[in-house]
Amino acid sequence: MALPDAENECSVGEGGESDVIVTTCVLGGFSESGETRALISSLPEVHGDTVTSESTTQRFLVIMNRYQEQPHLLDPHLEWMLNMILDYVRSEKSPPSLVHLGFKFLYIICKVRGYKIFMQLYPHEVADVQPVLDLLSRQDPKDSETWETRYMLLLWLSMTCLIPFDLSRLDGHLESDGGKAREPTMDRILAIAKFYLVVSDTPRDAASVLVSKFMTRPDVKQKRLGDFLDWSLTTISQTNDQSMRDIMVLDGALQSLAKLFKHGKRDDLLQYAPTILQCLEQKCLAESSQAMLRKLGVKLIQRLGLTLLKPRLAAWRYQRGSRSLAANLSMSQSATITDVTPDVDTQEQEEDYDIPEEVETVIEYLLVGLKDKETIVRWSAAKGIGRVTGRLPQELADEVVGSLLDCFSFQETDNAWHGGCLALAELGRRGLLLPSRLNDVVPLIIKSLTYEEKRGACSVGSNVRDAACYVCWSFARAYEPTELQPFVTQISSALLITAVFDRNVNCRRAASAAFQENVGRQGTFPHGIDILTAADYYAVGNLNNCYLNISVYVASFPEYTNAMIDHLIAMKINHWDGAIRELATKALHNLTPQAPDYMATTVLPQLLPMAVGIDLHSRHGAILACAEITHALYKLGLQTNRTVVDMISSECVDALKHIHRMLHDRKQYRGFGGELIRPAMCSLIEKLSLSKMPFKNDPVITEWQWLIDDTIKNLHLVSSGASGAKDGIMVAVVSALSALCEEYYHDRAGQADSQMQDVLVSQYIEGLQSPQMLTRCGSALALGCLPRFMIHSKLKQIFEGLQHMCTVSQKEGTFTEARRDAVRAIAQVCLRTGVCAHGSPDSALCPENVAKVYGTLLESMNDYTTDSRGDVGAWVREAAMTSLMDVTTLVVSSAPEILSPDLVNCMMCCLAQQAAEKIDRYRAHAGSIFLRLLHSTEPAVPHIPHREELLHIFPAETTTSLNWNAPSQAFPYITQLLGLPQYQYHTLLGLTVSVGGITESTVHFSSQSLFDYLKGIQENNDALAQFGNTLLSIFKDNLRNERLTIPFLKMLNQMLANSCFEIFTTQENHQFCLDLLALCKEFKKSRDISKLRACIAVFCGLIQFQGEVRKKVLSQLLMLLCHSFPVIRKTTASQMYEMLLTYDDVIDPEVLDDVMTLLSDTNWESDLATVRPHRNQLCDWLGVPRPQVVAKQNPVQVS
Repeated sequence: MALPDAENECSVGEGGESDVIVTTCVLGGFSESGETRALISSLPEVHGDTVTSESTTQRFLVIMNRYQEQPHLLDPHLEWMLNMILDYVRSEKSPPSLVHLGFKFLYIICKVRGYKIFMQLYPHEVADVQPVLDLLSRQDPKDSETWETRYMLLLWLSMTCLIPFDLSRLDGHLESDGGKAREPTMDRILAIAKFYLVVSDTPRDAASVLVSKFMTRPDVKQKRLGDFLDWSLTTISQTNDQSMRDIMVLDGALQSLAKLFKHGKRDDLLQYAPTILQCLEQKCLAESSQAMLRKLGVKLIQRLGLTLLKPRLAAWRYQRGSRSLAANLSMSQSATITDVTPDVDTQEQEEDYDIPEEVETVIEYLLVGLKDKETIVRWSAAKGIGRVTGRLPQELADEVVGSLLDCFSFQETDNAWHGGCLALAELGRRGLLLPSRLNDVVPLIIKSLTYEEKRGACSVGSNVRDAACYVCWSFARAYEPTELQPFVTQISSALLITAVFDRNVNCRRAASAAFQENVGRQGTFPHGIDILTAADYYAVGNLNNCYLNISVYVASFPEYTNAMIDHLIAMKINHWDGAIRELATKALHNLTPQAPDYMATTVLPQLLPMAVGIDLHSRHGAILACAEITHALYKLGLQTNRTVVDMISSECVDALKHIHRMLHDRKQYRGFGGELIRPAMCSLIEKLSLSKMPFKNDPVITEWQWLIDDTIKNLHLVSSGASGAKDGIMVAVVSALSALCEEYYHDRAGQADSQMQDVLVSQYIEGLQSPQMLTRCGSALALGCLPRFMIHSKLKQIFEGLQHMCTVSQKEGTFTEARRDAVRAIAQVCLRTGVCAHGSPDSALCPENVAKVYGTLLESMNDYTTDSRGDVGAWVREAAMTSLMDVTTLVVSSAPEILSPDLVNCMMCCLAQQAAEKIDRYRAHAGSIFLRLLHSTEPAVPHIPHREELLHIFPAETTTSLNWNAPSQAFPYITQLLGLPQYQYHTLLGLTVSVGGITESTVHFSSQSLFDYLKGIQENNDALAQFGNTLLSIFKDNLRNERLTIPFLKMLNQMLANSCFEIFTTQENHQFCLDLLALCKEFKKSRDISKLRACIAVFCGLIQFQGEVRKKVLSQLLMLLCHSFPVIRKTTASQMYEMLLTYDDVIDPEVLDDVMTLLSDTNWESDLATVRPHRNQLCDWLGVPRPQVVAKQNPVQVS
């Protein structure tokens, strides 16, 4: 398929698929030629240094790897690269390290371009034979660092073997100066080839290439071919595939024989073929545990088969007249198609020759290879079947096809099906599958396109479906349109079904490509171009898009509608993957308008028995499908003023009604199956209620209500690992309850059934006190989903139940998820009842209850519960923010007068605090809600403090342009709120956890923004004093708050270190410093090391203040030098040392050196008796009274 040249295309697959990103990066040429030339030129300088040679090699590797998919772009540059490197190799002055590095570069180029192309560029003159041979002889075969050298030299030697002169001419006088006979060149090459065929590294592959070139020389094959084949067969016979050494030897021998029979002449090799075949039969390679050996066995045997058969093209093969796509498209539809099959006499004349008996063995071996467990073996066997069949007479070839079709039996494994598809595609591509066989083949391919076999918790068969698409692709190119015309409907429907509904993205794309090929080559697929536009390669990448959108478009063409529906019913609603079952049922809902009568009269009666059947997955899918189809029929009926009962039979209505009873009687709501069936039945209840089925006052309503209530009570029994399943069940239950109440629990006047109202409301309020967390969650959500008439006159009771649960459980720190759902429920109840300024607190949101509702939601904004999962209170805070926005929007639109300034002030301040905190997701949520309320105009939210200043800070465009998730963008805005008195306390409270946090980016940008604000008010004494008072207020209010104390101390330390309070340091005994010191002294009895360390840092920062406060700070630090924790003593000494370096005016210069020496040289981790005298000495030098040892019950602080 043609890909765009300069675009990055991406397609995201959902429903159990990983994201798939397709990037097309088409290069125009080899743009790095200059850099490559420089790298190669630098080899003489870098080869001696390991670091530089590795970095040069790595850079060269990166450049070359860019051209893996377009290696032909290197072709114009290969020659000069090769020549530059060979100059180094041939030079006598080149040290071995340079030679090896040069060959490493050559190997990298060869790997990218492919050895078949690259080796042809090697110089191969007579003068090259001896130098290459000598260089290869000098290599150390055991050196694992230089294998690239040996690999490339073997390829070079392969090319030098192509010289057209007898090798004996190169020998000259075989006697050397010492009178000892030299070995002939032919024997030297053969010895090298044999030696490297049995090594364990990559040069073995190059040695097999050498054999194929060397042994096919006229002079060598006369003298050495027989001996070499004897050696090979002996080697094969004497090895087994148990030891790694034998596996390598066997690999080399088989590779060399396979390449030899590929390149050698048939006349030379024919006499040896039966013997080699017999040896391989005895070796039983098909039973080897090594996939590579099995593949080489298949490859060699097919080459033997080709040698045994005469090299002629079968005259009987099918030949399509025009192979050009452009020619196909330009041909007139009325043009007559000439029959290109030769006449019978010619066939008989050409096929009149004997077929050796061994060919049957070859074909049998290849057919077995098609069923191998490894794809590489099956693919090699399929190509072998195609090649061998092309040389057989028509009758025998037809027998091969018949044997091949036996692979498509449901007694065979998926491997056999896959191999069979590959072989069929090869036969079709080569014109060896005659049109007369299409009647047998096409039904099997249709089955293969939907082949899937369940294995445990998953399935196999995606490779079979992918290969079946390849068959369809090859058929499109192989046959004339008239030959495939009878099968067009079957093939087109099957390909579209695979392209739209297959679970595997690769199969969907393969089917789309095959469909496109058929549309272009055949021109007979109905509505082909229109469908391709909607279901192209990229569109089918997204599973949801395929099922819910593309399927609807394709089904709008009547040729495909029923086939798609039937496939969903037969193969997808019973699929092992729950996501596929659910998507299939939604697809059926969307397809119902295309064939309503077919759905009502055929599909629904099919589904109803499955809905109460034995198989769990079928039952689950069928129940969901019944629900979706019924609801779709109801929506269609609204357009024609018909009810569902008018559209489906009474038997179907009764069957739908009795599904629950049958499942209940069979106890199919219990156990693992219940986790699937309960939400499916809830979905059925919801859809039947929405479809207004005539079941009012029917006993089935009571049974449905029992199912909903029982599911809420027993939700905790669902498997603990399936948290997503629990959420899904909860959503289904709540939706079912809402629809059931809306349809069946009111009278004609629209009033609630008082009995059911009392029972349900009291039951769910009681459930809010359940010891089971999920029951509380379900009960809260159930109260939130009740329709307005069910809440009427019960609002006060509902609010009290939800508020009580929120308040009590928050104090206890338990039931976090239940509080989250209760907060959501409060907003939902408010939205359903509405607002009335003069209404009753039992029926609407009014002045009497609005303060309580806001109080509960604002209190939930301060939920910072933590457990082993982390800050779980954030779930409650997020829900509270959303609920506040929803309730505020509702109140403002109906009765803004009931909103007091205090409520709005508290709400905006709490949102500002959340918008300044450290977790990106919740900061973004709070910030967006803050801006939505601020910029709300229809109508505007009243009483927002500092509205004008806020609108100046946050202009209208920030609602879309400001990314609250990014700390770099959010904090410069949020710190501006510190200048507004109403927001200062809460904004600083939120900033505390950000500035004093541990996430580097958040700390950096929040502290930078805070310091920028403080720098701006350095000249404003009043503003700085106000900020200091706010800081002290936060410290006092949260002195025992473990969540805030350490971040606060860290933030305070950063402020002091950045001289943010420099204006205070000029005054002696400034009250700010005195209050701060008094508060910090509260932590000296703490056992928390992190808190003590943060406190030490703050004390060291406070030393910059003038007056008596400095003595008090020094006194605290000197007491910490004798803390009972050694790590605290050591930290204090270290921090004091740094403090004295920073603030050199703290102590008398005469004793400074002594103090510094004592702090640095003393081992402060020694026992207290050892360090106390040193501490006391420091007290004397610094003029601070020595702390007195006081016996205390708490041993943490020793002074």
